[in-house]
Amino acid sequence: MTAPNRNTLWARAIVDELVASGVDAVVVSPGSRSTPLTMAADRHEELHCFSQLDERSAAYFALGRARRTGRVTPLICTSGTAAANYHPAVMEADRARVPLLALTADRPPELRDSGANQTADQEKLYGDSVRLYADLPEPAAADRTLRSLRTTVDRAVAVAEGADPGPVHLNVPFAKPLEPTPVPGDVPDDLDPTAATGRSGPFVDVTPGTPEPDEAGLRELAAALETDRGVIVAGPADPPGLDPEAVTALSHATGYPILADPLSGLRFGGHTRVAPVLGAYDAYLSGAVAGPDETQRGWDDPTVVLRLGASPTSKRLRTYLAATDADQHVVDPTGRWREAAFTATNLVVAEPSRLCARLARLIGGGGGDPAWREQWLRAERIATALHRGDPSSVAADVATAGTGGDVPTDVHEGTVLQTVAEAVPDPATVFVSNSMPVRDLDRFVPPSTTNLTALGNRGVSGIDGIVSSALGAGSATTDDLTLVVGDLALYHDSNGLLAVDRCAVDVTIVLINNDGGGIFHKLPVESFDPPFTDSFKTPHGLAFEPLSTLYGLEYVRIDAREAGSDTVGDTAADDDGTDDPSAALAAAYTHAHETDGSHLIEVRTDAEASQRIRERLLDAVERAVHGGDESS
Repeated sequence: MTAPNRNTLWARAIVDELVASGVDAVVVSPGSRSTPLTMAADRHEELHCFSQLDERSAAYFALGRARRTGRVTPLICTSGTAAANYHPAVMEADRARVPLLALTADRPPELRDSGANQTADQEKLYGDSVRLYADLPEPAAADRTLRSLRTTVDRAVAVAEGADPGPVHLNVPFAKPLEPTPVPGDVPDDLDPTAATGRSGPFVDVTPGTPEPDEAGLRELAAALETDRGVIVAGPADPPGLDPEAVTALSHATGYPILADPLSGLRFGGHTRVAPVLGAYDAYLSGAVAGPDETQRGWDDPTVVLRLGASPTSKRLRTYLAATDADQHVVDPTGRWREAAFTATNLVVAEPSRLCARLARLIGGGGGDPAWREQWLRAERIATALHRGDPSSVAADVATAGTGGDVPTDVHEGTVLQTVAEAVPDPATVFVSNSMPVRDLDRFVPPSTTNLTALGNRGVSGIDGIVSSALGAGSATTDDLTLVVGDLALYHDSNGLLAVDRCAVDVTIVLINNDGGGIFHKLPVESFDPPFTDSFKTPHGLAFEPLSTLYGLEYVRIDAREAGSDTVGDTAADDDGTDDPSAALAAAYTHAHETDGSHLIEVRTDAEASQRIRERLLDAVERAVHGGDESS
């Protein structure tokens, strides 16, 4: 390899090894100290360079892309606070087990702790949040050093994407010159060709392993699952996700229903035609938990639970699992603990999809109690019908008379998620924000055969970086992309919208604007005002239409706060002249997906009114499923 100086040689070796390890894209933010890396990445013919001006948005963009693909998209930034802005995404990648590789340029060691400009302590900057950290040596045109560098890069990619995927940090110091300026004698002519140019493929080819129990352990688990009353609980999946065929096969073999979190990869898809996949459990499970002076109200408990993925989004499901006496087998490929109630009885260290496939073959089929499954299927039918405002369709299933007349049919924030799910193209990727959108997706959107990939940031469940994560996910697929986001989350990451143009990602953004932190209406602090309004709900009064002008989005506004509200914007929804906000949203959403470019659909809602409707629907479902007059 010929190079004008050792920095250029060093950066080329890093980038070449990334590509040899399977990397096809990087996210670069502008800066001086990272010049060698940026130029090497930009000039590599097999690498797509996404340019992001803001490092925090860049990190979440890479996170979203990796969440969609299961493969790492490295980050390149300059020194100082630029690297610190990666930290929130690193925390999310750590907890959510998403591959992430941060290449942070740094000043040379002699400038550290010297007062030199833009110099900070970047060693172990992200603490214990990373799977691997290395402070690379200063660039050197030496055979052994180059071999060490290539090996480190290969290991970094392998660890980021390994059995315990997550963030990796390589700190890369450079002294000047940073540009490819010729430095006579800096790169000797007699470098070992293998060290200088690498091998065919990665310098070190890492063969990943898959953890699984031995035959005796597998048979012991299979025997534990051969019981009449069991459930499979699938929480948010780690990239690249659960295999629907494997989990469906196990459901058939055991006769167990599948309680599928919307982010599990099991809520949507063709397998729902043949598998008992449930999605409305958040609405009916609280009525299944006995209080200290109550009976179980006719609801049988499981004797065994198989838990896949991360902790479920639904608090009611988590509470229900904590209250049962069932044996709970938590499956985790890393052997780490992700069950915060500490009621699980067994930890199974295994890759979940492979484990399910092996168990299905061993158990064979025909298990489970039909009455047990019907208990769940009946509750699911009732909840889904009531959420759709159609109690008459399940009249024969309803436990108490008169429930149908008490079911609210008002438009609420959950209706927005229902409308999007019913109108979404096939195939599609839908990214949902934290706080209420993901919870409403969980409760109000039932399983369907639509080829829909639902994603969210549930590692540490922040509202920052949601826009960038969604656009990163969209950059990795030709699927139609929808982002459902709250007003505070959009405010937090509005600068991430620059990627719509710079990274050529088309998106339909459905903004649920309730003017503040609507989720706080779910909490007891709601009754303490002050300080509730000013310090928790924090209404902001911001207008979001200017974002459409700033970032080139087609805009429409729909007011769902009261019946008969007008829509604003040049869309098909206005032409219909409808007073139904749901119909207006469906029309605007369909128009957006039939029209080129990106779109912003703002839906104005009342957070308090929506929460009261959720509570009334919950009460109606519980009475219909379990009987009695109690409300949750």
